[in-house]
Amino acid sequence: MKKDKKPSPIIRLLAYTGNYKGLLFSGLFLSAIAMVLGMAPYICIWLVIKDLISVAPNWSEAASIAQYGWMAFAFAVGGILIYFFALMCTHLAAFRTASNIRKQGMARLMKTPLGFFDNNASGLLRNRLDGAAGETETLLAHNLADIVGTAAMFIAMLVLMFLFDWRMGAACLLAAVISIVAMFTMMGGKNAKLMMEYQSAQDVMSKAGTEYVRGIPVVKVFQQTVYSFKAFKQAIEDYSTKAERYTDGVCRVPQSVNLTFTEAAFVFLIPVALFLAPSALASGDFAGFITNFAFYAVFSAIISTALAKIMFAASGTMIAETALNRIEQVMNAPVLEITENPKTPDGNKVEFKNVSFTYDGAQLPALNNVSFIAEPGQTIALVGPSGGGKTTAASLIPRFWDASEGVVEVGGVDVRVIEPHILMDNVAFVFQNNRLFKTSILENVRAAKPDADRREVQKALDAAQCGDILEKLPDGMDTVIGSKGTFLSGGEQQRIALARAILKDAPIIVLDEATAFADPENEVLIQKAFSVLTKGKTVIKIAHRLSTVTDADKIIVLDNGKVVETGTHEQLKNADGLYSKMWKEYNKATQWKIQSEVR
Repeated sequence: MKKDKKPSPIIRLLAYTGNYKGLLFSGLFLSAIAMVLGMAPYICIWLVIKDLISVAPNWSEAASIAQYGWMAFAFAVGGILIYFFALMCTHLAAFRTASNIRKQGMARLMKTPLGFFDNNASGLLRNRLDGAAGETETLLAHNLADIVGTAAMFIAMLVLMFLFDWRMGAACLLAAVISIVAMFTMMGGKNAKLMMEYQSAQDVMSKAGTEYVRGIPVVKVFQQTVYSFKAFKQAIEDYSTKAERYTDGVCRVPQSVNLTFTEAAFVFLIPVALFLAPSALASGDFAGFITNFAFYAVFSAIISTALAKIMFAASGTMIAETALNRIEQVMNAPVLEITENPKTPDGNKVEFKNVSFTYDGAQLPALNNVSFIAEPGQTIALVGPSGGGKTTAASLIPRFWDASEGVVEVGGVDVRVIEPHILMDNVAFVFQNNRLFKTSILENVRAAKPDADRREVQKALDAAQCGDILEKLPDGMDTVIGSKGTFLSGGEQQRIALARAILKDAPIIVLDEATAFADPENEVLIQKAFSVLTKGKTVIKIAHRLSTVTDADKIIVLDNGKVVETGTHEQLKNADGLYSKMWKEYNKATQWKIQSEVR
């Protein structure tokens, strides 16, 4: 099936201009006037030449030269001022349009499921939205004004070119035709696809660069500099290859032809003039012939200026089109569907009913017909081999993703018909790698409950066993994380995140490997914080350390997206199934130690 052709980038950009369309069109109108006025000085120069030729060799009788000079000056200054106001209008419209794009993009991202950000790195999203929006500014601020102005100038030129001698006019325009063909060769057809590949490589390089910088601490710890740099290096080399292929392989010859003919448009006049000169001499109107030749010689200089503007405008249009394609990848991000008739959950029971889920692009489901119930006040542990579907199952409860099939219920209500804010108020989650904001600990904890006072925050910090953290910080809970060399370890960050969850006091708690990166000392404190956080709550706990789930009310074993076992620790340990095997291997691992061999 043939895809519908997308509108031009200009039409697509106009959709984002909002209330600034009038300002943009005013700028374009002023640009057209400025370009036409820009031709007037050339006409004045021609009038000076005509005046001199008419009185030759008595040059002193040319009385209108000074008048034409002042007219040329007035037209030049007037054209510059009008063009200045035109660019003021188009720049303001361009900046507001780029701002609208960023705002609409952020508004779209605010409505996407949180799981979307797992597959779309922040560096990539920033490049697509912020960087690409900036690339559209040139089209509206400069290129579009030049396109409209140059079009107006060409119409005026066509009238003037054929006004005196159509043969000389055609000779001048021949250079323009060759230049336009050369520009289309560079920027049209299959070469437009090469430009898109080049822009795509720029996206990948930006993403790889951001991820590499973020991973520098890990790189230094494990001394993996060369290997870690490999992906970033490949992205740079791919970008370099595509840029070289486009500039050297595609643009070199057409651009050489373009510059040669636009800068030498005058050359085309010479053979035509030599052909017409004999007939002009025979008719006795050689002075008129010289006057016409002078006119076209002067105006041939305008052609190179006009074509240069067209070339840059065409290049800007291509860049804007590829930028818009990247922007639309953000604008087309999936949106979390909100029902028009939301229901309120009754209690904090969590139930999975024949739930299946498949990630976009995956061939096999991450969850396949999963069913279980977490009664209010129960602690349910999800365990199993890596890739078994534990985190996926937990992420469906707060709607990081929506189930492909089946139903996830909270309080007896499908999570898809619960108003998102109410659902999030009912669920608190603590991940294995929590990120804290670069602000005070007070504000980091209060993010869970913005109207909480200092006393409530302090109580939550105490419950999360954060007393030793606050004692060593210069300003206590008012200390800004990341400022003046103030940094927290992974375990300490985890306890701050737990304080945030405790302050939220949601009836349902999701713990995803919350002690994975904690040292033994921090793990003891985190476990104490868990006892406060989970008291009387419905808890969904994901863990690889099986010792942390032995007291769970129910353990659900997931393997390849399916529930293979369900029961308590004792029941499953004695069942001689997958859990029993995992328990034995876990115990062996905890007893494993390094010993030096004595010879």
